[in-house]
Amino acid sequence: MTQHDSPILPAHHPRASRQAPEAPDNHSPSRSTRSWMPALLYTLGFLTVYLLAICTPWGQRAENALFGLGRANPEDVWIYPLSGAAYGSTPLPPLELSAKPTLMVGLAVIVLLTLVRRCWWQGCAALGVVVLTTGGKEVLRSILPRPDLVGAPENLLDQGFPSGHTAIPAALTLAAVLLVSPRIRPYAATAGVLWLACIAAYSATNGGHRPSEVLGAALLACACYSLATWLLPPAAAPGAMWSPRALPVFTLTLALAIALVSGARNDTLTRSLVSAATGFVCAAMVWYAAVGRPARRTRPTLG
Repeated sequence: MTQHDSPILPAHHPRASRQAPEAPDNHSPSRSTRSWMPALLYTLGFLTVYLLAICTPWGQRAENALFGLGRANPEDVWIYPLSGAAYGSTPLPPLELSAKPTLMVGLAVIVLLTLVRRCWWQGCAALGVVVLTTGGKEVLRSILPRPDLVGAPENLLDQGFPSGHTAIPAALTLAAVLLVSPRIRPYAATAGVLWLACIAAYSATNGGHRPSEVLGAALLACACYSLATWLLPPAAAPGAMWSPRALPVFTLTLALAIALVSGARNDTLTRSLVSAATGFVCAAMVWYAAVGRPARRTRPTLG
């Protein structure tokens, strides 16, 4: 035995614990390693969108101009037959009268998953995200003023900030991410952001909501999710997860395609592109909030 070799000590030897310390659990980050900064940034983004688009004359003029493009006929939207507004059509959740049923079904699924998986902290956080997002948008729509700074037509003063139709898929997507297992989480986020891209783009193009209202709803949901994950106990907080390397590119590319189709109109290209960009930005924000930078799968080393 050379001087550089160390003897193999039995497990009960007092020096053994000092030689082989246990590796920390990277899947349950402590409160100190989870930053509160994302929640603050999403909140500041929400306030910035509101102040610039709603509380400035040039912001109001820019969005009002979009409503004046083309004939402003909702039937010119490509996916109008799926909106539920057409006579006898079945609405794509959560459009038209399907908004409340979609929210109720989503809450019921959250409760069911919580009971089946016995993940009580995550279940409470998921319910909190949905309740704070959907309830918060109702409160904010009633207390945030919409001053008429440019003499807009009366029909353009009725929309509320933020959008309720966009808040529902954004909140339910982020709630599902909290409840499912880490292996399923990226795929649940993919399904949710594709749904959100469709609803957000359509909401911005059909005349029911302005782009700022749609963006505000997604920012509100991300802020509530970031706050909930920061407040979770370390053992219940979602840690780094592995996902296929091509999944983010696939998800965002498909979200862009869905947003382009959902925001498309026959009467104006500009409004179609602005609506598609709005839907894609919402999908990208929710994807990053839910998945972030996924951890790479490490291969075991030979020793």
